[in-house]
Amino acid sequence: MDHNLQTIGVLAHGLNQIYPKSHKKFVAKMEQNGGFFTEFWSSSEIASESFVRRNRIVAGIAEATIVIESAEKGGSLITATLASEYDREVFAVPGRSTDKYSQGCNSLIKSEKARLLTSAADLVYHLNWDIETPSKPIQKQLFVSLDADEQKLYDYLQANGKQLLDIISLECHIPVSKLSGILLSMELKGVVRPLPGKQFEAI
Repeated sequence: MDHNLQTIGVLAHGLNQIYPKSHKKFVAKMEQNGGFFTEFWSSSEIASESFVRRNRIVAGIAEATIVIESAEKGGSLITATLASEYDREVFAVPGRSTDKYSQGCNSLIKSEKARLLTSAADLVYHLNWDIETPSKPIQKQLFVSLDADEQKLYDYLQANGKQLLDIISLECHIPVSKLSGILLSMELKGVVRPLPGKQFEAI
């Protein structure tokens, strides 16, 4: 919310109340950019099993589930399992082995049920999000000299738009080890730019 990202709360009770009550201070701001979702009637009483039940909705509406903290057993691990069954990405933030609320996260990573998450950049990379990152603008030269391989890559990217590095390598028949150097040279010439998720596009 501090970064104006859409925030949706999945409630384990009706919309007529907020639990715990200390979270009421977030309601107005969430409703400005997001809101609340529930399958429970307003007359429904708060019950512990309802929180486990609503976790399937949390796992279902999200592109990825991130477990920040979890003991060896907990609702977050249930959500992570459901997300995996729904073929969604699961991430976990690692912690010290002696920390009670890192044991669940470490277990997910150790058993390869979740990807290790150390920064937001990991999320952007693994989900292949197209996020424009602020960078120093490259001044494109009016007349750029390209060799045969560079011209081949430029024509390909112009015709096909942004593409993954591996796809470019496959389609243009250039090994990735060689391709990376060529793309760097083209970037310095101001004719291509890199994008998150190992993608490139022509400028």
